[in-house]
Amino acid sequence: MNQHEFEQLAELFKIFGTPTRLQILYALLDQEKCVYDIAKELDMSQSAISHQLSILKQNRLVKNRREGKTIYYSLLDSHVFTIIAQGLDHIRE
Repeated sequence: MNQHEFEQLAELFKIFGTPTRLQILYALLDQEKCVYDIAKELDMSQSAISHQLSILKQNRLVKNRREGKTIYYSLLDSHVFTIIAQGLDHIRE
């Protein structure tokens, strides 16, 4: 690995460094959801969820699709699922 890759990896782990973002990603493990559903599930405001989803999208961890006025979010790919699953396995050992 080169220095740039180490820096990118460190940035990726920073994104996983907040419980709220992890909760959002975990909420999206099984299916796509809209901001309202995530906010309700996590008992948080829609604006707080939207802000964190924006960060997750900018960092290529989630994607979205529009259906009418509603935007649905899901994990970008299986790598995000794998990172979370392996992290959980590690802390549960």
